Amino acid sequence: MKVAIKRVHANDLPLPRYMTEGASGVDLYAAVEDEQIIKPGMHALIPTGIAAAIPVGYEAQIRPRSGLALKHGITLLNSPGTIDSDYRGEIQVIVINLGSEEYILKRGERIAQMVFTQVAQAELVEVDELDETDRGPGGFGHTGK
Repeated sequence: MKVAIKRVHANDLPLPRYMTEGASGVDLYAAVEDEQIIKPGMHALIPTGIAAAIPVGYEAQIRPRSGLALKHGITLLNSPGTIDSDYRGEIQVIVINLGSEEYILKRGERIAQMVFTQVAQAELVEVDELDETDRGPGGFGHTGK
């Protein structure tokens, strides 16, 4: 699968890429103009400087980076975020600081990862009743601890 990537700005930053041979996602870079301070409990919309033409039948999922989460409490709201195949605007991520100290986000920092996956559009059919299962409507801890 080929995905066309366009630089919207930030020509000095690397294009997204897989950091290892077995990586599932490409890393996205923070295209902030200046350092951005994200205080504990606060969130910010961070540009990546790129747009993508994702093929029909696919989506891009935007996910947090585990190292930022573990070391600093930095993660993403709306996670995983979805980039639809017909979206052509700049990819941006909503970063939140769940840590106890302010975080200084720097230009060019790897801030998120993008995973491409196939999707199917379902035909939704209204019915009066659903088929029965052993589980039924049980949810939210219905099987115990």
